[in-house]
Amino acid sequence: MSRHPDRTGISRRDLLRLGLGAAAGLILSPSLAAAAAQHMRKIPKTGEPLPAIGLGTWQTFDVGISSDERAGPREVLKLFAEQGGRVIDSSPMYGHAETVVGDLGAELGLDDRLFLATKVWTTGRDAGIRQMEASLRKMRTQRMDLMQIHNLLDWRTQLRTLRDWKANGRVRYIGITHYTEHAYDDLARVMASEDIDFVQLNYSILSRAAERRLLPLAQEKQIAVLVNKPFETAGLFARVRGKALPPWAADFDCRSWAQYFLKFILGHPAVTCALPATAKPQHLLDNMQAGLGRLPDAALRQRMADYLQRL
Repeated sequence: MSRHPDRTGISRRDLLRLGLGAAAGLILSPSLAAAAAQHMRKIPKTGEPLPAIGLGTWQTFDVGISSDERAGPREVLKLFAEQGGRVIDSSPMYGHAETVVGDLGAELGLDDRLFLATKVWTTGRDAGIRQMEASLRKMRTQRMDLMQIHNLLDWRTQLRTLRDWKANGRVRYIGITHYTEHAYDDLARVMASEDIDFVQLNYSILSRAAERRLLPLAQEKQIAVLVNKPFETAGLFARVRGKALPPWAADFDCRSWAQYFLKFILGHPAVTCALPATAKPQHLLDNMQAGLGRLPDAALRQRMADYLQRL
């Protein structure tokens, strides 16, 4: 979706051009203040802090090698780092995304600033090793920050390899992922029985099933939570097109629907980092604003969800 409405019905592009006013000059240049102000969440197993807004790459970073094709992702990655972002998540199933992340990260000199996360998505030990080694090459790193088992595919086999790689220093953290509520029972079984560092799952203001079991389980087992599909693959924006933000959104420093949806997610204490995906710089800047200022508490989050249901 190329245009997302704010409270007055204008687009995210218009919001960032007009609504931020004098602050736009600060946002569009490297800003240590903005980076320092980002909400940080600790990885439960180690206490390592991570910014609460990350960057997904599904579809958005699956581009070719020409400068024109990479212009959007390049500017997005540059601004992401300037705004204090670190966690960037990819997968072998995302086409050229891993390569684009690696190439652009090296070009922009971000090698030591990003927290690189990708996945293994195949069956069999040897195939898994080959795929993970390819991911290291594509993303131009000797050690992956986070390697996840994509959609739990052959997870028992791959988890054994991930444990070996972690012990040998080839990955720092290991985890599992899925993108649908139908897999929650399987995710819960692995979370409850295995020693993992991260789980990545779908969660949004309209898809809240994770609150019933998975998010409390993550807190109990000290597992960091990455959130995919925070905008329901842009479906949430279709729902609010032309609709006004409630005036009380200002109570938690919210100025757009994107921030509304992301701040709802970050308001849950189990969430470590949300992963909105975009190749559009103006959307990246809007998303990053969700990591600044106040966040809603439990009562306000319910009020946010109720308001959305009435639209």
